Amino acid sequence: DYNQRTILTGYRMSFAVLGTFVGAALVMPIINLFSNVSVGWSMMGTFMGAVMLFSTMATLWAIKEPAYTGSSELEGFATTFAEVMKEKVFLSALLPWTFFITGTSMIQGALVYYFAYIFGNEGLFQLALVALLSFSLLCIPMWVQISKRIGKKACYMIGMSIMSAAVMLFSLLGSSLGPTFGVIVMGCAGVGLSTHYVMPHSILPDIVEYDAVTRKKGRREGVFSSLWTFSSKLGQALALALNGWILALFGYQAEHIPELAKTGIILICGPLPLLWYLAGLWILRTYPIDRTYYEQLIAKRDAP
Repeated sequence: DYNQRTILTGYRMSFAVLGTFVGAALVMPIINLFSNVSVGWSMMGTFMGAVMLFSTMATLWAIKEPAYTGSSELEGFATTFAEVMKEKVFLSALLPWTFFITGTSMIQGALVYYFAYIFGNEGLFQLALVALLSFSLLCIPMWVQISKRIGKKACYMIGMSIMSAAVMLFSLLGSSLGPTFGVIVMGCAGVGLSTHYVMPHSILPDIVEYDAVTRKKGRREGVFSSLWTFSSKLGQALALALNGWILALFGYQAEHIPELAKTGIILICGPLPLLWYLAGLWILRTYPIDRTYYEQLIAKRDAP
C-alpha cells in the first residue's frame, strides 16, 4: 500500500547510514593490521569490495522475483527514455531529487573547508559529519510515522525546508558564534536531511505504478530507476565541479587563504546550495501523487 514503501525504505536507509558509520570506523583498523601502509590500503579496498560484492550477490540469491505473466510492448532505447523524460509526474519528483542532491553534495564537500579556514579547527569536521548523519539516522522512524499522516511530499518539503534553514544559519552565523554552534546546527540539519534518505526512494515506486496504470503497456521500473540513479550521480558531479570552480574564482589556494576565498567558502556552504533547495521545493510542490490519488490509481488498476 501507500505507506508500505515508506516503511521498507526507512529500514533500508537506516541500514545504509549504519553501514556508512561501520565502513568509516573499519578503515584505519584494517590498514593498521599491515606493517606496510600501501599494502594496508590495498587490502582495505579488497575487503570493502568483497563486502559490497557478497552483499549484492546475497540479494540476488535470496530474493526470487514473482513470475511476470503479462506482456510488455517493446520500444526502442532512445524512444523509451525520451518518452519517460516527457512524463511531468516523473519530472516533478526527479528534478527536486537532483537539485537536493546537488545542494547537499556542495555542503558536504565544503564543510571541511569551513571548519579548517573559518573555524580554524579541521578536526571538528568529523564530529559535525557524525552529528549530521546521527540525527539523520535517528529521525528516520519519526519521519516514516509522520508521512503516514501528512504524506510523502509534505514530509519531504518540510524536511528540506529544515535543512535549508539550518545550512543558512551555519554559513552566515557560524563565523561569529563558533564551531560548537556549527556542530549543533549540523545536528539540526540532520533532522531535515533524514527525509532525503527516505521520501524520494518511497516516491519513485509510486511513479512506476502511475506509469504502469496510465500507459497500460507494462512496467518500466528499470527505466525510471536508471534515470533516478544517473540524476543523483549527475548532481554529485555537478556539486563537486561547482565547488572547485567557485573556490578558484574566489582565489582559493591551500598555502594561503585570502579573505575573498573565505567568502567563497561561506557561499558554497549555505547561500548557493540554498538556491538548489529552493528550486527543488518549488518544483516538488507540483508533485500530484498523495495517498488519495494513489488509492484511486490502484482501484482503477484493479477494476474489472
